[in-house]
Amino acid sequence: MTFPLGKYLIRGAFSIVITLFMVLPPLGVLASQNAILDNIILTNTRDDLIVYFDVKNAFTPEIEKAVHNGIPASFSFVAAIYRARPVWFDKKISSLEITNTLKYNSLKQEFTVYRPWRKESPIVVTSFDEAKALMVEIDNLLVTPLSTLTRGERYQIRIKAELSRVTLPLYLHYVLFFVSMWDFETDWHTMEFIY
Repeated sequence: MTFPLGKYLIRGAFSIVITLFMVLPPLGVLASQNAILDNIILTNTRDDLIVYFDVKNAFTPEIEKAVHNGIPASFSFVAAIYRARPVWFDKKISSLEITNTLKYNSLKQEFTVYRPWRKESPIVVTSFDEAKALMVEIDNLLVTPLSTLTRGERYQIRIKAELSRVTLPLYLHYVLFFVSMWDFETDWHTMEFIY
């Protein structure tokens, strides 16, 4: 009595492939949900180097739902300046991290955006789209004084954005286990320039 082993292997492989297609989302959907840095502009004033940028696809449906349920969302942005050295490791000139936080008040139906790096009072809006725009747009961010740079030298600015870890009261960690599923982090974006 012989068993057609090849027939069973093909059926098994076909079953695995079909199961993977049903369980995993399409790759295009995953790619469209990745947060990316966009519209990066590096410029200077008379005394300082400043940067403008924003983050696309930062708010997933899970993050939006959590914000509407009263869970604050905080985005951290990291910017660092390095002097590029061709033969040796790059030298870090300066680095800074800023954080924007979004909170929703369901009683007043308003969103409060905290941007302490702007040295302004919190901004209160009623539109979620306006609140999201305030959260992901970074403008006029002072990266370093020009006095720290040397004319004619090559430099790099490296920028990254990430959703900060949410700290909840202990009892909510058991109820809201899904919170870890809505983390995001962009890749480092590097721009070279000569001062």
